[in-house]
Amino acid sequence: MSDVLITGVRPYGEGDPVDVLIVGGVIRRIGSDLQAEGAEIVDGNGQVLLPGFVDLHTHLREPGREDTETIESGSAAAALGGYTAVFAMANTSPVADTHVVTDHVWRRGQEVGLVDVYPVGAVTVGLAGAQLAEMGTMATAAGAVRMFSDDGHCVDDPLIMRRALEYARSLGVLIAQHAEEPRLTSGAVAHEGPTAARLGLAGWPRAAEESIVARDALLARDAGARVHICHASTAGTVELVKWAKAQGISITAEVTPHHLLLTDARLETYDAANKVNPPLREGSDTEALRQALAEGIVDCVATDHAPHAEQDKCCEFAAARPGMLGLETALSVVVETMVRPGLLDWRGVARVMSERPADIVGLDDQGRPIAEGEPANLVLVDPEATWTVAGDELASIASNTPYEEMTLPGRVTTTLLRGRITARDGVAAAPVGVRAGER
Repeated sequence: MSDVLITGVRPYGEGDPVDVLIVGGVIRRIGSDLQAEGAEIVDGNGQVLLPGFVDLHTHLREPGREDTETIESGSAAAALGGYTAVFAMANTSPVADTHVVTDHVWRRGQEVGLVDVYPVGAVTVGLAGAQLAEMGTMATAAGAVRMFSDDGHCVDDPLIMRRALEYARSLGVLIAQHAEEPRLTSGAVAHEGPTAARLGLAGWPRAAEESIVARDALLARDAGARVHICHASTAGTVELVKWAKAQGISITAEVTPHHLLLTDARLETYDAANKVNPPLREGSDTEALRQALAEGIVDCVATDHAPHAEQDKCCEFAAARPGMLGLETALSVVVETMVRPGLLDWRGVARVMSERPADIVGLDDQGRPIAEGEPANLVLVDPEATWTVAGDELASIASNTPYEEMTLPGRVTTTLLRGRITARDGVAAAPVGVRAGER
């Protein structure tokens, strides 16, 4: 591993530019006019230096749908987006409900080496919601699963969810819930409101999400366990999370970039690039989510990066698969929705995209302060840059972005994972290893 000298950067966007010397994957010195013979030089040019981002909610599709994403292509997208750690959801094929699958995901992430890939284990066998998966085995195997979720499906049986929370407490792991009461969303494809009614789209009520959030807050309270709410999307969910935290319940919540920026008005064209689960809501929900993120009621930003094949998106809206790409555009959307309006400064961005998500899942080497002696998991951001999104130019195999041809502010220029440059000037580094079968 070569030494790296980053010159002229502003940690957290504060103060005068400084140099940062990285030796052996650790920040060795921060100061002015540093010298390091033989070190690779990165010209910071006054850019913002932040801790590497951590995504608690990524779909990498491997194993099973490598036609839409692989751990290698998804890792490249993550590195280009400034991420140094991602959590890969369990709805693969086969489902990640045994240590065989979760260990495979972990090992492939290690072989690629562009980002730390942490497998998420399924809560129930086959995501069917009927029988608990082997949580203990997955937690203690090589992949060391620390978060479990049936994301894409809700653990809607309260008894199953209660048992999962009890096991999670004893194992010291986290349950992340896709909050959706399925009996209220059967056939639903869009937010239940005036837009869906006018367009003739089956509506998805806010109560479908909020009823599960309320229930799971109470179950977590009684079990003495932690629960994490995936992709919060309504103003009511914000109020419920705020109430639960005030009661001392161990609940956390994430919001996606698309729920911060986009509303159901985007559905007017019936473009399935805007179909997502939970659906895009109304402007009042978007505003509530932004304010909640700024205030810390909603804890962090998570991408819910969901690649899909062209045939799964270029079809009738009701038949299209829900989900959209998010890893490479997340920072820019946060700049647009939170930094530009003054809701967050750059320390706030570090809090919601790095520090808080790392804390939620207990990553000791991620989300760390920019200080001497700390791991060099870092990202450089050009706050003055703008760029126009083109799905076919993103690193993912799929191209289903709702931001097509949208000009966004802020751009990740360099990402470092333990001192190794994993992305620079729009190009991801080569993987560090090879597939096990190629050795």
